[in-house]
Amino acid sequence: MGVILLVIVAYVVVSGTLFAGETMANTQKDITLLQEARLRTVLSLTDLVNSTTQPYIVSANITNTGTEIIGDFKHMDVIVYDNEDGVYEVCTYNQDLDTRGHWKISSYYGEFIHPNELDPGEVYQIQITTVADVPKWFQITTANGVSASGFKK
Repeated sequence: MGVILLVIVAYVVVSGTLFAGETMANTQKDITLLQEARLRTVLSLTDLVNSTTQPYIVSANITNTGTEIIGDFKHMDVIVYDNEDGVYEVCTYNQDLDTRGHWKISSYYGEFIHPNELDPGEVYQIQITTVADVPKWFQITTANGVSASGFKK
């Protein structure tokens, strides 16, 4: 009876150890793949334009200068800095709204390979409707944590 109990306990301990080791190995692999994708993600901002009337709209071109496709816009944020009030505002993605505190893609510039995904080398024009009165700086951050920022002089 004791031998059977010892075999059962050994089986439980060994299978638990193997499961924990496999879980750790898979986690390490996933983290490595995410880090590699982050290293391949690069954005640049150009043609930053500020409106001077309400609602205040900032528009800019974002270019994917990396090798990773960017398409998870719902998990991307834009941070806007109000120069006069010294306040930061986080704008979330909403393609259907032109309300304050949101941003959207206003022009896809005739893309044809992967619709609604910013492929390497492609340019999108984004439009940010801000609460800020004098937005002078903004930063766009991708879902994997890569960001680009720009100033409006």
